[in-house]
Amino acid sequence: MSNTTFDADGITLEKVREYVWEIPQEGDMRTPARVLASEALLEEIKEDKTLQQLKNTTHLPGITKHAICMPDGHQGYGFPVGGVGALDAENGCISPGAVGYDINCGVRMMKTNLTYDDLQGREEELVDSLFANVPSGLGGGGIVESGVDTVDEILARGVDWALENGHAVEDDLRHCEDEGHRAEADPSKISQKAKDRGKNQIGSLGSGNHFLEVQRVTDVFHDEVGSTYGLEEDQIVVLIHCGSRGLGHQTCNDYLRKIEKQHQGLLNQLPDKELAAAPAGSQLAEDYYGAMNAAINFAWVNRQLIMHRTREVFERVFDRSWEELEMDLLYDVAHNIAKKEVHDVGGEERELYVHRKGATRAFPAGHPEVPKAYRDVGQPIIIPGSMGAGSYILRGGENSMELTFGSTAHGAGRLMSRTQAKSEYWGGDVQDELEAQDQIFVKAQSGATVAEEAPGVYKDVDEVVRISDELGIGDKVARTFPVCNIKG
Repeated sequence: MSNTTFDADGITLEKVREYVWEIPQEGDMRTPARVLASEALLEEIKEDKTLQQLKNTTHLPGITKHAICMPDGHQGYGFPVGGVGALDAENGCISPGAVGYDINCGVRMMKTNLTYDDLQGREEELVDSLFANVPSGLGGGGIVESGVDTVDEILARGVDWALENGHAVEDDLRHCEDEGHRAEADPSKISQKAKDRGKNQIGSLGSGNHFLEVQRVTDVFHDEVGSTYGLEEDQIVVLIHCGSRGLGHQTCNDYLRKIEKQHQGLLNQLPDKELAAAPAGSQLAEDYYGAMNAAINFAWVNRQLIMHRTREVFERVFDRSWEELEMDLLYDVAHNIAKKEVHDVGGEERELYVHRKGATRAFPAGHPEVPKAYRDVGQPIIIPGSMGAGSYILRGGENSMELTFGSTAHGAGRLMSRTQAKSEYWGGDVQDELEAQDQIFVKAQSGATVAEEAPGVYKDVDEVVRISDELGIGDKVARTFPVCNIKG
């Protein structure tokens, strides 16, 4: 292997510059494809079908500039996780597979004024109380169980519904992407089956890689931005990672099946039917966009309710109100999302469906969509690592709009499948090791879930974040380390 090319199973990547690799445009590809990674990460990325999936995405009508794979990229459903594709909103298409099944799977971080010293000795009490009070695991059970009328309101209004019903405060909306509300949401485009799946899951973690984690801030790399975000070393913060549960999964499935029936001609032009897309301007594209935005609203309410319940748990454990504990939302960022955004393409402003599947919006300082509190320094980005590694807070970098349509990575990225993880790890052993070596207290519905999420299952989050920082798409601000973790 030379230092200018990288070969992987018949796909050759050419080095454009440090950490930027390109699959040149050929055949029916509409654009080149780019991977943002070090050679060490590329060695891991090439182990599954990520590169072939990335190349396949360049066949989508209306794709602009290049398809992009982030440093945490790995194989997904049709479109790689860690993938970004910007498709023309007039002459292109929108693809449910390029959004993902768990619509608006995302993360939010809540700050506190507690220090690690305040928490030591109370970890087991806290993790037990969180596990008892925050619903998790497969199937039903949520903080709010409701009729479909309430689900419709949540789908239409997002976090504004939570505010009106006493589960949020105004500041929560101000520190959430899009203020926790997508106005283009159309609840009527969500099937009854999806609503039925969602109605008893409102305010629940689910299972798999979703979690609630109490963390301590170990490092602040940028004092000015850290101060603006309200972060300091030894501070306790809470990270919540979940999405739209069964409602989002059913919505994705519904529209994939509809597209397969109604747009077979477009499907036949694509190298992978899992990329099934509806042409821009078609009724099905409009319907899916309305449904997807409604599911986005549902996921924001889901995380909001979990955060509100977490505040109540902390109040009981620490015998102080959450306001006294200064349990304020730092930010909530969405993954698995396609949004109409205007970007510069070849000197021309164009409206695009920016698909971010397992990727995070990363808007820089000065961008009008960054909340006022952070506009001078850039949008907060939250990148979770595994439960045995640190997580990171970044800020939108000055090169993000040019290089990645304002995007960066969303996590560490998987190295092995869940099946392989369960064959290589035993959940109880992982829990014991984390507690003994790192003083990390983990509680889950099953040992299998812990095994699936063992630290060795993931890429090196430090390396993923280093590449983001080096490229200037997401700049390091702070690092955190787990204290308590609950999983489904």
